[in-house]
Amino acid sequence: MSLLELKVPPPIVALVLALLMWMTTPSAGGLLQLPHPVSVLFAVVLVCVGLGISFAGVVAFRRAKTTVSPTRASSASSLVVQGVYRYTRNPMYVGFLLTLLAWAVFLENPLATLWALVFVLYIT
Repeated sequence: MSLLELKVPPPIVALVLALLMWMTTPSAGGLLQLPHPVSVLFAVVLVCVGLGISFAGVVAFRRAKTTVSPTRASSASSLVVQGVYRYTRNPMYVGFLLTLLAWAVFLENPLATLWALVFVLYIT
């Protein structure tokens, strides 16, 4: 894993995994499936919360005038502990995770959630 460490930006990792989620065969249909309007509403709520948390993390970094990019961590100018960083160390990653989970809910495919677990394992 050290070969890819800090080389692939987390948004790219999330996008690749979202594509893999979409390509995952929905062979587990029927498990935990919600009525379509409910699953879409739940997915929209998860996306909004996820994007809000990610955005709050970016805003906190911008206010501290430091880099957002984990691939350029050496250029960080300060440690951010204000705003959303009082509650979580990686709000942007939490936001990506919630967005991936929302995508799995929207796809109505429980197997797709396994790719969200891959995101967590890779990103940590």
